[in-house]
Amino acid sequence: MSSIYGYVRVSTKDQNEGRQMIAMEEMGVPKENIYMDKLSGKDFNRPEYKKLIRRIKENDTIFIKSIDRLGRNYEEIIEQWRIITKEKRADIVVIDMPLLDTRRGKDLMGTFLADIVLALLSYVAENERKNIKQRQREGIDAAKARGVKFGRPAEELPTNFREVYQRWATQDISLTTAAKLLNMPVSTFRYRAKVYKNATF
Repeated sequence: MSSIYGYVRVSTKDQNEGRQMIAMEEMGVPKENIYMDKLSGKDFNRPEYKKLIRRIKENDTIFIKSIDRLGRNYEEIIEQWRIITKEKRADIVVIDMPLLDTRRGKDLMGTFLADIVLALLSYVAENERKNIKQRQREGIDAAKARGVKFGRPAEELPTNFREVYQRWATQDISLTTAAKLLNMPVSTFRYRAKVYKNATF
């Protein structure tokens, strides 16, 4: 007897899986048959996904909300699709894309069309991820060009930093002594001294 399963993935533990869970419920997937990973889609080192793949058998059906829930790497999505449909001989239903429903069109033409659509959508999903990263990079570069600072704000220098720095720079005191006078680790003083020097010369 065939069974139906659902696979849900969110990229981080902070993201909400609510929409995907509602979709699974609407498809009639039993809660005990829903597998969920809260991990990045960049690889397939995902425990719940692996459990699902081990469990499914011929003629079972896996529901996913969208094609990028399988992953965001073009080659990997294609490979997982092959494993599920060819090796396991199970079906996949992509809820957001009715054309990607291997329960339909079991003939050669239906399979051929599904494979074409899958390849196209997988490519689009990966390309969009690359475009998002590129836009983020361009946005950060543009913000930096406008003078926007990223990261934690630098701590204020101690009031006696300039005096201690000058004594250290003229070799009046050692690096260790300078750090002690400023109540900071040697590595921190070395870094702050370098930044101070670059800012004043």
